Amino acid sequence: MPIHVMLVGSLWRSTVTQIDFTIRTLVAGVDEAGRGPLFGPVVAAAVILDPVRPIDGIADSKQLKPAERERLAVEIRAHSLAWAVAWADASEIDALNILQATHLAMRRALLGLRIAPTHVQVDGNRCPRIDDLPFACSIEAVVRGDALVPAIGAASILAKTERDSMLVELDRIYPGYGLADHKGYPTPAHYAALRRLGATPLHRFSFAPVKSAGRPGTSPDNGTRQSNSDSGIAADE
Repeated sequence: MPIHVMLVGSLWRSTVTQIDFTIRTLVAGVDEAGRGPLFGPVVAAAVILDPVRPIDGIADSKQLKPAERERLAVEIRAHSLAWAVAWADASEIDALNILQATHLAMRRALLGLRIAPTHVQVDGNRCPRIDDLPFACSIEAVVRGDALVPAIGAASILAKTERDSMLVELDRIYPGYGLADHKGYPTPAHYAALRRLGATPLHRFSFAPVKSAGRPGTSPDNGTRQSNSDSGIAADE
């Protein structure tokens, strides 16, 4: 997908307070994984659950054991009306900031749905802008939505499992950092690896611990950030 930096140039919040969910309303839950790490993409998912095929056990992905998350992810993909996973990479995070890059990933996930939602519920207290999406919908932010709204919980599970899978693969490409274990988060082991090895091209150089580490073979603070690249979308087709 081409990069459209201006798509997330501003924040947008809905003033909708009531939705009649009995009139053909298709609700997409949206959540992200990976805002806090020092390495890799921020991943977002959008899910439209099937009301006649409820999935037991959906909850905030952070409260679930890995095996349970993986089991639920399979069910969500199989039984949802539509789902999509998208991301913004480290260079986009550096160019935009983490909030705007997260909103970019959320917009990409919404664009990846094979069914257009009529209403969107986003975890947290801020929403990505939707006024120029190619379909009409309303949007609302739901604090602790991943624990309160099943569709948001489902999105949190897909985003978390997809990002964890990415980091396991990237650990093979960038050995020595422990990415498969800490998933890029700022742990003592990750800090130690940065001091020992320097940062990789997929680290977030706008984050202070990475900037101070520098790239392998460079002095600290003299690394050059990679250019923006397309971000992918994985969706049901």
